[in-house]
Amino acid sequence: MPEGDIETHHSGGKWRNRVEGGDELPGEFDVRATAVAVGHDEATRRKVEHVVRNLDGTIAERNSHRQDRPDTPG
Repeated sequence: MPEGDIETHHSGGKWRNRVEGGDELPGEFDVRATAVAVGHDEATRRKVEHVVRNLDGTIAERNSHRQDRPDTPG
């Protein structure tokens, strides 16, 4: 995962968000969906990818909020 992407993960009995290559974002959540929504909003704001992990650490979903350059084919 590139540095700067947002990752929602489970740690210490809570759901949290962090910046890849950086620090934990403020907030800890009992409900996964709440943490995912906060992580999604942050990834959208930063225009980066949002990765959501399962309890076991595997990737459950990956959503890109990057803006493609106008000259990017496809």
